[in-house]
Amino acid sequence: MLSRTADHLYWMARYTERAENTARMLDVALQTSMLPQSQHDTEQAWRAMLSISELRDAYDARHEVLDARSVLSFMVHDSGNPSSIVSCLTAARENARAVRGVLTTEVWETHNATWIGLRERAVLDGDPGEFFDWVKYRCHLWRGVTFGTMLDDEAMVFIRLGTFLERADNTARLLDVKYHGARDKDGAGSDANREVLSQREFYYWAALLRSVAGFEIYRKVYRDAITPARVAELLMLRADMPRSLLACMEQVVANLKTVRNDVSRETERLAGKMHAELQFARIEDILEAGLDDTLSRFMENVYELGNGISRDFLVPLGA
Repeated sequence: MLSRTADHLYWMARYTERAENTARMLDVALQTSMLPQSQHDTEQAWRAMLSISELRDAYDARHEVLDARSVLSFMVHDSGNPSSIVSCLTAARENARAVRGVLTTEVWETHNATWIGLRERAVLDGDPGEFFDWVKYRCHLWRGVTFGTMLDDEAMVFIRLGTFLERADNTARLLDVKYHGARDKDGAGSDANREVLSQREFYYWAALLRSVAGFEIYRKVYRDAITPARVAELLMLRADMPRSLLACMEQVVANLKTVRNDVSRETERLAGKMHAELQFARIEDILEAGLDDTLSRFMENVYELGNGISRDFLVPLGA
């Protein structure tokens, strides 16, 4: 496969996954903002949401005030924001168009129909929650059509690499920012193992679980009260949780092995190291060492891993 083709497939998947993740985060942030709380807490929650995508400075440069309508506009429609839902879905469609001959007709038509439908919607003039559900549905539809109609060859390998690397990065960022926010508000981080949460903390951690479609999974796995330690364990160390760091890294390692070449040894080594650290870790040890440091190191490694994949398999920057 040509490296340029692999590049388009990889970024098509990453942008689609990013659009879904952004819709999930905005939906939960909007619902959380409706809970009884001070204006300061509401603003801090929206600012934390921007921090997940490292967009606080970009937002402040374009907006003088911080409110729900401005954040939604920036994260949904703003074409100047490369991480907005419109920008991500447009970029995903453009990458799909560039490799139209590699995709099945169903996959291309799904991308194109999503792009057309996106232009006809105005989230701020209607129900934002309905719009976010539509985005999530379209991304689920794309994933189902892709896995259900594409030949399981190298093209699918790079689609999976893009999907799971983006998902791992998002889960780590979400857990990191939410953990900081809960600690700053209620001291949840000072004793992550305690069994009883305040009402505010419960809604906070429940919102985090819902943003990764993990609330029902948590109830099924633990059958007990929500605690920060168990949320962290579920989202980091459970291989049977689809959006956990370990589940994502298992997919990354397996797919890198499939397309390994003469120059990808270091990239495989880094991915294998990240996977092993999660596979054999215990949440008690992670919390004792510092969840902040563990997540920060993981996100740095994801960035390096993405650079390695680009260097070894895809079109180099500036090419």
